[in-house]
Amino acid sequence: MAPRTLRVTVPDIGWIDRLSDLQDVDLTVWDFSDPQPERHIDLAVRPYTVAAAGLETLDPSRLSVIQSQALGYDGVAETLPAGITYCNAVGVHEASTAELAVALLLASQREVDRYAREAGQWNRRFTASLIDRRILLVGTGGIGAELEKRLDGFDAEIVRVATHRREDDRGVVHGNDELASLLPTVDAVVLAVPLTDRTEGMVDDAFLSALPDGAIVVNVSRGKVADTDAIVRQGGRIRFAADVTDPEPLPADHPLWSVPGVLISPHVGGMSSAMQPRIDAIVRAQVKRLLEGREPELVVVRG
Repeated sequence: MAPRTLRVTVPDIGWIDRLSDLQDVDLTVWDFSDPQPERHIDLAVRPYTVAAAGLETLDPSRLSVIQSQALGYDGVAETLPAGITYCNAVGVHEASTAELAVALLLASQREVDRYAREAGQWNRRFTASLIDRRILLVGTGGIGAELEKRLDGFDAEIVRVATHRREDDRGVVHGNDELASLLPTVDAVVLAVPLTDRTEGMVDDAFLSALPDGAIVVNVSRGKVADTDAIVRQGGRIRFAADVTDPEPLPADHPLWSVPGVLISPHVGGMSSAMQPRIDAIVRAQVKRLLEGREPELVVVRG
């Protein structure tokens, strides 16, 4: 019996160059902006996006599996047609996002953004640090675990919060029901939670009011986890650093840009040199599984 040929689409020509050594694979370019190809596709790699828009128009009789390059999949379950399997990119972005979270936290604490704005001036002053600070890590999943590893070396006290209280080899993980009592005791909060009905709007006026003056909130989860209006209202008392915002992209005239103590990056947590080799490895693994007649891995939605 002749070996099966797997039909795979990739979002740009660079993918074809990198995957050209794959055997029994027919590679073509399709970036989801053009109409869906007429022939059947076994595996389609999406461009790097978290948007679910456009998925509802796909024909499941001509497409089996979509491989996302993103970790998040907001809205996919609501729009993906029945018969298509959707896989996310676990293991690709968590470390890079944690790295950026630490960068935002450090830059804010040591006021690196102020020094950048004051280029040409030699204005010295004492700043906050991470040393001896108490940092609340909300979320202990993939990004949270990577954050914990990176924060370990800063001589800071890490307090962890997850959905339910538990203990592990590092000590206590507090439950969400303890969050209100923990907030007044910390110097910084780092948010690394998925966007759910429970977490949407978690950082509201009550959350921020419970924090001590000068505390900082770092958000690398989803923009809607934090109430932007509440952050604007409490700006100056509470500092805020974020890679994600609500709305997103943040309009140029939005008041959040000018709130004192706010540092924003444009949702680039996963956009580092580590991304491409890691997503390539996932696609190669998916191709191998499909050629062997196995189910894909990292499935998050079955339409």
